[in-house]
Amino acid sequence: MQHDLDELANVPRLTEWLDAHIPQLGNGPLKTDLLHGGTSNVVLTLDRGAETMVLRRPPAVPPPGAEKGVLREARILTALNQTNVPHPVCHGSCEDASLIGAPFYVMEKVNGWAPNLRDEKIHNEPPFDRMPYEYGIPFAIIDGLIALANVDYKAIGLEDFGKPGKFLERQVDRWAGQLASYKERYGYQGRELPGYAETEQWLRAHVLKNEVRGIIHGDVGTPNMMFRHGPPARLAAMIDWELSTVGDPMLDLGWFTGGMRDENFPDKVFENALNNPAHFPTKQELARYYCAGTGRDIADFEYFSILAKFKSGCLLEYKVAQAEAGILSKETGRFFARIVLGCFRDTAETIRRMS
Repeated sequence: MQHDLDELANVPRLTEWLDAHIPQLGNGPLKTDLLHGGTSNVVLTLDRGAETMVLRRPPAVPPPGAEKGVLREARILTALNQTNVPHPVCHGSCEDASLIGAPFYVMEKVNGWAPNLRDEKIHNEPPFDRMPYEYGIPFAIIDGLIALANVDYKAIGLEDFGKPGKFLERQVDRWAGQLASYKERYGYQGRELPGYAETEQWLRAHVLKNEVRGIIHGDVGTPNMMFRHGPPARLAAMIDWELSTVGDPMLDLGWFTGGMRDENFPDKVFENALNNPAHFPTKQELARYYCAGTGRDIADFEYFSILAKFKSGCLLEYKVAQAEAGILSKETGRFFARIVLGCFRDTAETIRRMS
């Protein structure tokens, strides 16, 4: 996607705002460059001769909700400045869209490396592209999730960051509604999803009675993480907080471990895995590690594992719908069609094993 740098950052106006709000950048002429440009957010580097920082804002033609989303992300990053959760430090934000054409915030430029997703595979920086170093990556991520789950969200000013109560009770309706919306949005008539109905019914019947409330990242995966250079694997920052909310943080664990080896199904084949499952621990190993760090009950893990895969299947079916509508390629549609079917197949298998 092409971006006009002058359109994204009005240098005179931005310089004046930076003088008033972020003097630690320095006082030299402002130099900006495009670090990352996507359809939902754009990231620019800011250099005034002192510490280099980055600015995050929606693109010049933002998708629906992008402006609200960037301010929501700025709020949680600012709140996390009070914690030990690895995250990019937020130095300031601006709600006034007239200043540079959109709301924005300025955060630290994290010193580290990020996994690269290409050719439907995740590629890590050496030596984390091979064993034994790759094995430590998910444990480093779980360390970040433990720190996040242990944050008192009320104490850092996020009491109203999510809807109050009954988070888990709302989940099935939320994601089933998302799946149903593709008909109106893309003209998608749907397809048979074996295991979907069984999973939906099970989740409605087994909602946990004792819900824990905490901060949820919402999209935990190696592409949304930055790591310190050199072994052992250490998390530098969890990034891309657009989907964060307050709910039960164990859902992040279920989401992250969804494509990992399962001790209950040792012969399972991972045809569409982004990482090499053989180089990662099992989902149960990570769940035990997470529970040891948070005090959560390991018995609840299966519920969150099933809920996360239900959510994933409902969400990713939009890729199939877009392919049917001609927005994405047929090849992309077939790739995600297999992933979605795998989500509901796995949940149904797990439910039958437990019954």
